[in-house]
Parts: sequence; structure tokens; C-alpha cells
Amino acid sequence: MAVWDDLVGQDRVVTQLSAAARDADQYITAVHAGAEPALSGSAMTHAWLFTGPPGSGRSTAARAFAAALQCVSPDRALGGVPGCGFCDGCHTALIGTHADVQVIRTDLLTIGVKETRDLVRRAQLSPAVGRWQVIVLEDSDRLTEGAGNVLLKAVEEPAPRTVWLLCAPSTEDVLPTIRSRCRHLSLRTPPVSAVADILVRRDGVDPEVAAAAARATQGHIGRAKRLATDERARARRDAVLLLPERVSDIGGCLRAAQELMDVATEDAKQLAEEYDERETEELRAALGGGDGRRMPRGTAGAMKDLEDKQKRRSTRAQRDALDLALTDLTSFYRDVLARQLGATVAFAGGHSAEAVERVAAGSRPEQTLRRMEAILACRTALDRNVAPLLAIEAMTMALRAG
Repeated sequence: MAVWDDLVGQDRVVTQLSAAARDADQYITAVHAGAEPALSGSAMTHAWLFTGPPGSGRSTAARAFAAALQCVSPDRALGGVPGCGFCDGCHTALIGTHADVQVIRTDLLTIGVKETRDLVRRAQLSPAVGRWQVIVLEDSDRLTEGAGNVLLKAVEEPAPRTVWLLCAPSTEDVLPTIRSRCRHLSLRTPPVSAVADILVRRDGVDPEVAAAAARATQGHIGRAKRLATDERARARRDAVLLLPERVSDIGGCLRAAQELMDVATEDAKQLAEEYDERETEELRAALGGGDGRRMPRGTAGAMKDLEDKQKRRSTRAQRDALDLALTDLTSFYRDVLARQLGATVAFAGGHSAEAVERVAAGSRPEQTLRRMEAILACRTALDRNVAPLLAIEAMTMALRAG
């Protein structure tokens, strides 16, 4: 299995990254032979920016490229493309244990100056065991302005064998001074059929379930996997899609808003439970308090820092869950609008056709557009830290008014 196999529907990007990995391999081979090669003019460079809509595979592309850069397969010396997926370099990079591949993904709302300075210090080191020092920053759009300025110098003048791989939804989410120093790769939303295929092939999902999940998430690979493999996630999504028919009066609007908050809170709680307990036990063991032993003196501060981090992560998880619910609502009204305008194709979002038909028959296209605008206004309000319940109540009232 090549490192590119999980990069769905991105043939153009794979071609570019494969060429870069080949040139990078030739560069390192020349360095080891005592030559003084240059990367200028080649397909390889020291800084890359991967952009694309959610679910397009930005992080997957960056991790695959990191693995290809560390590939030590004998085949590459015979003209093969680096990135076999089997050698020690590829395997350890893909599973996250390679000493020279650092993957940064924040569970918090921002990445601050301190964390970025730690990354920059690491970037100055020579590779310990691999061919390149690779730093994958999955959430570069979450860098604070100060953190971005710290990163700029490292990207502008990287160490000879350090590669920065930055990921963000769009170029506008990255400081202009940083993006101007990166080679840009734009990924697209993969086709629904390709997402369904990888769920079947990689995760063993039933073909019908895989196809329904891929349609419902509009090609978002990560969400499609969760929807296909988690019955609770499917139940919560179904609850969200009941909302358009439950806002006929003020009481219904307020109840629907509260229930939407409850759904998001439950979703965030489930995700948090998957990490918090394990994370807490690991820290307790590291500090000498494992197996039920009393925590040593002087460790209370470390435990408090972890609790604060988990609270901030919970806030982000709830915000992400709300954003996902609003995305599902938007796709519902998009299907309603398509039906009102005479579309006869299958609904892309995989919603109940009967619900779409009822809402489409009971309203006009201009009302549907106003409702979509209300959802967008709610997302904007949440981004500006408006109290979530207040923002959702305003949205449900707007959905009722149309």
C-alpha cells in the first residue's frame, strides 16, 4: 500500500507531491555523497501550504508527503517513487512514531507564541534518524498573530533539511507573509463515490451504509467515517434534521434551540470522554500516582493545568459540534431550494425526501434563501463568541419567520 492510497480524489496533488518526493530523495542522496546540491528549480521546497475545504484531506496529504520524504525503500534507488508505505521510514511516519516527523494538531481554539517557539526550536535541529526534519502543522489557521510572526522567520530561513507542512482551510486563513513563502497546494472536496469506496475498502463498512454516509457528509471523509461507524452520531444527526419542521411557533423555536444545544453538548461530551480519562491516567502515572497511589507532593499544578486544557478543549469540541449541526441544516435547506427550483436529481445530502418535499411545498425559494442566511448569521455570531444558546434561539426564530 503506497502512502498516497488514503488521499481520495486528489490525483493532481499526488502527482505534484510524488515529483517533489523524488527530487527530495535525489537531493539527500547527493548530500550523503558529499555534493552540494540545491533545491532551487526542483519540484521540492522547504515550506508547503495545503488548503482545501473541510474533509478534503489536507492533513492526510501532509502526512503522506512526510512519510514519502522519509521513505527508505530500496526500490526508490532503482527509479521508484518514494512513498512505498511498507518501509520503516514510511510506516513510522504514518503511525506517528517517527523521530523526525512532528505532527501538531491543537485541541484548543488557538496556537500561541510559546508552543510555536518550541516548534521553531525543534525545526533548527538536524534529523535524528531520518532524511528530513518534517513538521506538520495541521491547524495553522489557529495561529495567533504573535505566533504567526514567530513562525515566519523559521519558514523564511529554514534549516537545510527541515520541511514545514502547513494546513489551513484557505490561503486567507494564513498570514500573507507566511503564505507567500510557501508552495501552495489546493485540494478539492473528493467525489462521494470515492469516499464511499474508501470506507468500504479501508474500514470494512457496508457499501449501502458507506454510500449514505458519504452523501450525507457531502464528501467529508472524516465525518463520513464517523457517521458510518457510530450509531449515536447518526441518531444525533437525525435529531438535528427534525428542526426545520419544529419551528412553527415561538415555543417550538425555543425548544428546538435548546435541543440543538443538548445534541451538540452530548456530541462534545462523547468526544471528550474518549480522550480525557486516558489522558488523566497517563499524567497521573507519569507523576507517580498510577495504580491508585496517592499523588506526590508538588504535582497539583500539573494536574490543574491538564484540567484547564481539557475544559478549553471541551469548549472547542462543543463549538465544532454546533458548526457541524449548522452545516447539516444548511445542506437540508440547500436541497429544499434545489427542489423548489425544479431539480429532479437525488438529494445530495441524503436527507429524508419526504421532509424536503414538505418544506419545499410549504415555502418559497426566497424564504429558503433567508433561512440559509440566518444559519450563516448564527455561525458568524458563534465565531464572535456570542452566547451559543442566544445565537441559536435567534436563528430558530428567523427560520420560523422565513
